[in-house]
Amino acid sequence: MTGRTPSGVTLFVGLGKMGEPMARRYADTHATVLFDIDKDTTERLAADLDAVPVDTLSDLPTRLDTVILMLPDSRVVESVLIGDKSHGGLLNRLPRGTLVIDMGSSEPASTRNLADVASQLGVHYVDAPVSGGVAKAGTGELSIMVGGDPISVGLAQPHLVPFGSNIVTVGPSGAGHAAKALNNLLSATNLAAAAEILCVAQSAGIEPDVMVKVLNSSTGRSQATEVKYPQHILTGTFASGFEMDLMLKDLAIAAGLSREGGVSTPITSRTLATLDDARRWLDASGLDHTEIARFYEGINHALLRSSPVSSTERPNE
Repeated sequence: MTGRTPSGVTLFVGLGKMGEPMARRYADTHATVLFDIDKDTTERLAADLDAVPVDTLSDLPTRLDTVILMLPDSRVVESVLIGDKSHGGLLNRLPRGTLVIDMGSSEPASTRNLADVASQLGVHYVDAPVSGGVAKAGTGELSIMVGGDPISVGLAQPHLVPFGSNIVTVGPSGAGHAAKALNNLLSATNLAAAAEILCVAQSAGIEPDVMVKVLNSSTGRSQATEVKYPQHILTGTFASGFEMDLMLKDLAIAAGLSREGGVSTPITSRTLATLDDARRWLDASGLDHTEIARFYEGINHALLRSSPVSSTERPNE
């Protein structure tokens, strides 16, 4: 418990690939109660962290003043906070003044609605999605995009510090989730564009690793070429820790924002269509989003990896 703040108790919900390393960092500084739908995960992590596990969200811990959600999408967030006709959600049972921080990738419209409901109940609501992946979740170097009213955002700030130092307030409720989706849209566009460039380069006699070096020392560089290609694609590991289906979800959110805003986005709109094509072509579960490179390999009869092809390749290789 050394180093923890003397505030109330935080309920941390969602201990998946991102949630677990985030909870590890958070529990070092705050009294934390853990919940995940996987009971074994909850109990294992609680034992490691000297935190308190709970089997159900029905009984709230005493002194609860903060809830952090790291859940996969808006439907799950809504089910936890609102519930259904037979099972009331968490929001109706939280003490007035409680702070809820949604750190997953949710739909801005859903977030705005939940923030309105929370406000009517006297609960503060902030959306604070993160970027940086599993590795930076473990080191506390995530970028955090924060949306909400000024008072709620101010209350959230001390709770966000354990996760990352690059914390940007981007606007009102839902703005954080909008920023996250738009960031991922550009990230995926860079990833796909680089795959196309490397295929063309190889056809011109330039090996992928050489072209990546050229890009990273020139104006074409991006996080995709600087990190994802050297670490996850050229190596053939495809292990960034972020699933293609989750990337597709974020791209669909970004596309919806474009339509709502009446903004023409011909380049980035094509990214969503390309990832949809790649997902169908690869036709496997649990795909890492960097495996879009395998799609480009297949349709171009190219090889964008420096390492030998594994004998346990996924279907349609």
